[in-house]
Amino acid sequence: MKQTIPTYDLSGISKHRFFIERMEKRTRGADDMLLDKGIHRDSHYIFTCMESGYVKMMVDFKTVEAEGPTIFCVLPGQVHQGLVMENVSGWFVAVKSDLVPDIVRSVFEETLIEIQPLMADKNKMLHLHTTASTLYSSYTDEMFSSKQGFWIIQSLLNTLLGMFSFMYTNENNIEISEESRALQLSRAFRILVRKQFRTLKSPSEYAEILNITRGYLTEVIREITGKPAQHWIHQEVLIEAKRLLAFTNLTVKEIAYELGYGDHTYFTRLFSKLENKSPSEFRSQNKKQKVNHE
Repeated sequence: MKQTIPTYDLSGISKHRFFIERMEKRTRGADDMLLDKGIHRDSHYIFTCMESGYVKMMVDFKTVEAEGPTIFCVLPGQVHQGLVMENVSGWFVAVKSDLVPDIVRSVFEETLIEIQPLMADKNKMLHLHTTASTLYSSYTDEMFSSKQGFWIIQSLLNTLLGMFSFMYTNENNIEISEESRALQLSRAFRILVRKQFRTLKSPSEYAEILNITRGYLTEVIREITGKPAQHWIHQEVLIEAKRLLAFTNLTVKEIAYELGYGDHTYFTRLFSKLENKSPSEFRSQNKKQKVNHE
């Protein structure tokens, strides 16, 4: 087990800010640059559209399986590992966060509690395939070299990602309200927390950056999400702590320091309160689960 969790970006597979690849009856191989990275995370989104085949992977401690026509999304920072891939045909799309429209990010990062593979009917899969195929044929240096070409590529990418978010929205009965000031503020807060949770621990610090009062921030976040602002700060700390406990050999004290806590006993108390078990207990139980699955 390593001291850190490897993080990959798109520079190794593309000079552009996104990458699209067609898969035909693909089975995971030992030299597969896209799928055989071991336990890792990416700094970008991954959208997959599987038309046929079977996959099994681990995403943030949980085993995910899909067979047949299915779509799925892995968020930046999520720890994952490809386990099985058999005769998969479909599309693989990796996209840097700044290319993903806010309305898509709001569905996958702010609305869905847990992203699961979503089965797609023949008609929806045909629309996805047609859009992805057109995008793929436009993914050329010539198109990227001109403003008009890039605009076409960006429009096709937005359409494809919009289809993903639309399908998840309908499946989960999500109501997307108009872009109110409160919604904009909630999104800005959640994005900021994901970037700064290691150094900023209190709602007051985020309120100051957002140029609002703590009281107003708390009111807005509770109105939009149903949870107080502090909850979302703690959730980012908790999920990252669990990743480090499960996938590195850092000590609890080292993990506390990594997450911005000089007092590791305080971190242990906080983790125990949020998870109903101590960091050591979580690590031990996670190891047992891995053994049982193997």
